[in-house]
Amino acid sequence: MELKTVKLEFPEGCNIILGQSHFIKTVEDLYEIMVGGVPGVKFGLAFCEASGHRLIRSDGNDPELVEVACRNAEKVAAGHTFVIVMKEAFPINVLNAVKACPEVCRIFCATANPVEVIVAETEQGRGVLGIIDGYTPLGREDEEGIKWRKDLLRKLGYKR
Repeated sequence: MELKTVKLEFPEGCNIILGQSHFIKTVEDLYEIMVGGVPGVKFGLAFCEASGHRLIRSDGNDPELVEVACRNAEKVAAGHTFVIVMKEAFPINVLNAVKACPEVCRIFCATANPVEVIVAETEQGRGVLGIIDGYTPLGREDEEGIKWRKDLLRKLGYKR
């Protein structure tokens, strides 16, 4: 077995969801979740088929983001993984619906941070062992940090 790290690349201002599912129907169901979850969302998604034709299946409503999702799926190249790249929306707006999708087995990350995917490769294929989401902490939150966090959540409309 060989371990590799794969850096995902997506445009500034975008968020991604990286997950694993189990069926080709994933592409259509995730498309419906995205367009039904956030009016005006721009997104692309790609799914790595693990059997049969073993193609990267894709869809979305923004051709550039579909291409970004496909490029990232090609880099990860692990069976039944999917990548959603979105802008004008946040993962929090669709994450519960994505997790509730009958084909979705797990979510590895949902973030706008730099992401490295830890991939194991064997003679059979590749699998995702985990992810590195962003950077290591630089310290603990103080009173000023608490105030900033609470103010931000209210400014964004997530808390009152």
